[in-house]
Formats: sequence, structure tokens, C-alpha cells
Amino acid sequence: MELFEHQPDPHANLLPYDGTVNYYGKILSAEEATNFFEKLMQNGAWKNDEVMMFGKHIVTSRKIAWYADAEMDYTYSQIKKTATVWLPELLELKNKVEELTGENFNSCLLNLYHDGSEGLGYHSDSEGDITKNSAIASLSLGAARKFVFKHKTTKERLEFILENGSLLLMKGETQRHWLHSLPPSKKIHSPRINLTFRSRNPTN
Repeated sequence: MELFEHQPDPHANLLPYDGTVNYYGKILSAEEATNFFEKLMQNGAWKNDEVMMFGKHIVTSRKIAWYADAEMDYTYSQIKKTATVWLPELLELKNKVEELTGENFNSCLLNLYHDGSEGLGYHSDSEGDITKNSAIASLSLGAARKFVFKHKTTKERLEFILENGSLLLMKGETQRHWLHSLPPSKKIHSPRINLTFRSRNPTN
């Protein structure tokens, strides 16, 4: 299912049950999206992602950068990361996303996929330090990529294409009941930056 055949309704729920996902379409012009993409590529505090998988420490080719209102740790897959202060361009995007969605965010995890060979397997953003049932806003810059939801119980799948400059909002019990993934694709030869704005509980 492509989200760009018709003008999207940001109030429409894309999920059939057990959660809420709203799609806002392109919230940035092509020129704006390219400008933000280039600034983040140049100025982002990019590091190769690290995960623990089957007891092994793995360093991925995909890169991440983690920002927040204040210093706070972010732990997933048993790897602890520490946030850095907001970049001006990230604050500008954060304010825009908050204005459009009516949500508030105190942190942002950026993922850099160099091409279609890099993706992300099924998971839910349900780490203990994420505020329960809080919204997660996903802003896409760069290459259009397929984004897939799979229900944890029924295994129902929903597929969407997220374009350059588009915004997707996941909220309510979505993370409790649905997994999501970014499948690899041999047809994609250009990079994508994904910004996921979140609300996290500060750690001591």
C-alpha cells in the first residue's frame, strides 16, 4: 500500500486495531528535505550502531545519533548510549513535528541507512525508559523506503512506502501490539535518514 496516491488524512488511523498510526504525508518540500538531510549528514554525531545478538556484540554498518533535552542514557539490546545536545536543525524539526502532532518530545534517535542493503528487523520501541503509550514520530529524509507493521498475535502485515520529507506518528498501544521493520532492498542505492522523536523518562 502506498501512502501517496491521495492526499493523506492525518486523523485517519492506518491500523485496523490495537493501536494508532497517523500519516501526515510530506511535511517538508523537496528543497527543505534535501537541506535538512545534508546538514544532518554533515553535522550529526554519527556512530556505528552496536547490538547484542545471541550473546555476541555486533557493530552494524547502519549508523545512529542520539539527541535529547539533557544528558540521558538510552539502552537497547543491552548497549548503553548517551545523548548529546540538540543541533539547531533538529530543534527546528522537533518544533515543527510537535506543532503538527500536538505531542511533546524530549529526545530523538537518528538512523542513517547508507543504501537499501541496510535495514532494520522486526521490533517494537518499548524500552523501559520510554514513557508508556507515548507517541513516537518518524520523519523520513532521503530515499523512499518500505515500512512494514506486523501484529504480534495475529501476524497481520501492513506495508507502506515512506517518502522523502514525510511524517508518520505511532501512538497509544501500537508498540505493545505491533512490530515494525524496514526491510532491505536491492533496488535502493541512495541513503535515508530516519528521525524518531520520542518521550523518555530521564535516567539518574
